[in-house]
Amino acid sequence: MKKNVIVSLADANYFPLLEELINSIKKFKESEKVAICILDAGLTIEQKKILLNKVDEIKTAEWDIEVPDYKVKNKEWLKSQVSRAFLPKYFPNYEKYLWIDCDAWVNDWNSLELYFKACNNGKLGITQTIGPGYKITSKVNWLFGKLAIIKSQNFKHAVKSKIGYEKARKLAFAPHINIGVFSLEKNSNGWSLWQKNLLQTLKSGNIFGSEGLAINMSVYIDNLETEFLPLNCNWITSNLLPKYDEKQNTFVEPYLPNYKIGIMHLAAGIWIDGKDMRVDKSIKIELETLDKKKVFKSLRYNI
Repeated sequence: MKKNVIVSLADANYFPLLEELINSIKKFKESEKVAICILDAGLTIEQKKILLNKVDEIKTAEWDIEVPDYKVKNKEWLKSQVSRAFLPKYFPNYEKYLWIDCDAWVNDWNSLELYFKACNNGKLGITQTIGPGYKITSKVNWLFGKLAIIKSQNFKHAVKSKIGYEKARKLAFAPHINIGVFSLEKNSNGWSLWQKNLLQTLKSGNIFGSEGLAINMSVYIDNLETEFLPLNCNWITSNLLPKYDEKQNTFVEPYLPNYKIGIMHLAAGIWIDGKDMRVDKSIKIELETLDKKKVFKSLRYNI
């Protein structure tokens, strides 16, 4: 019986990315001891047939917290903003859960091992979106050169979600936590804290981003015990591009000691001439190698 599980979600449009994520996991021998489960938010029958040969379980994602139809607007993939906070309900037979967004892929198994270890004793295993090379952590508008209007992601979402200015101020300059990759044990109180905050953020805010705000509230306001993992465990390419190690034939962090990228995450996309790499795999971008050369690479999984 497999104790640990990796979970993701996709609709029909993101099926190619989901399949790449699964393939990137299964290329590692260690994956044989880990289950892979999928939440279906609009996959076709044929796509599910393909997946059944690769994964352990597929369940239909639901609106675990009711939201108005006008907010959904037929975007069933938005269920990912709710259902990921209820993973033990969908897949109850596991001890540890590792969520990976379908627009991410695994480059180094060590990062997965860190996530499974990080959530020991009920802790949340997750990565903050801040590290060497990040030049802007929060946006502000300056009035008269000295008065600042905060526009940080946490603060903006908090105000729109009407959680109260006292809570919003606590989040204003806290390093944003990206919920695209995280780990939790089945019996962690992190689930109930997250669900409580998600219920609040969904009332007034947009569906998209609500789950991220809720997990930030759980950590920075409710003090959910958290193990913060290195940036290469959830490398968001739109924030900072990696370098390429030609000798090792792999993507690495752009600054010394150039650690190997563990999970490559294409959140927000990489856009060239109005086209998103997540949609068009032929798109390549210029990267610097460790030897100061220039190479053109896709950041999609390509084995």
